[in-house]
Amino acid sequence: MNITNNITFFRNKLLNTGCRLVAVSKTQPVEKLKEAYDAGQRIFGENKVQELVAKQSELPSDIEWHMIGHLQTNKVKQLVPFVSLIHSVDSFKVLEEINKQAKKNNRIVNCLLQVYIAKEETKFGFDEAELMDLLQSGKIASLNSIKVCGLMGMATFTENKDQVRTEFKSLKTLFTRLAQLNLPPNMEMKEISMGMSQDYDIAVEEGSTLVRIGTSIFGSR
Repeated sequence: MNITNNITFFRNKLLNTGCRLVAVSKTQPVEKLKEAYDAGQRIFGENKVQELVAKQSELPSDIEWHMIGHLQTNKVKQLVPFVSLIHSVDSFKVLEEINKQAKKNNRIVNCLLQVYIAKEETKFGFDEAELMDLLQSGKIASLNSIKVCGLMGMATFTENKDQVRTEFKSLKTLFTRLAQLNLPPNMEMKEISMGMSQDYDIAVEEGSTLVRIGTSIFGSR
């Protein structure tokens, strides 16, 4: 599999769509990431904190590192000094911890709130009611070392494209609804992270601004 060609393919596919490519490099060796970097890719996503930290120390400093996997509070402090965007904030407790560690590092850390849109038990995230309750509580406004930049969601892993489209559409509808609210200064609806190798084309059509592609760039793990 030619990583350079794959990066070029996705860059051309996403041209003029307003959507950016996150190259998901979990379990891939540093050499493959370097190949993607040499092809011009600058945004890389990792699922595991330990792997992200290890790779960050070995690769060029102009890479934007995105944390896309489930994040536990006890791992937050390892990421906060350098992470560009955390896609997978699925509880207020995690958001509080990111804020606490960001303050210690004199940084404002960009985050996305993960919304549960799939018909699967294994996915994480807020449901719509929980998210609205959190916003109405005013708790997010009190966290001045984070910036909530938008939402992230994962569709059901299924061959049913209509179902996938419905799930992405529901996330975009929520995103648009939130964007019309009087949000606190540390919150804006700017990014919507949805779409992976098997469903990115539908996600782009439904308004994604960040697609998370691994297998279609690096090959199977």
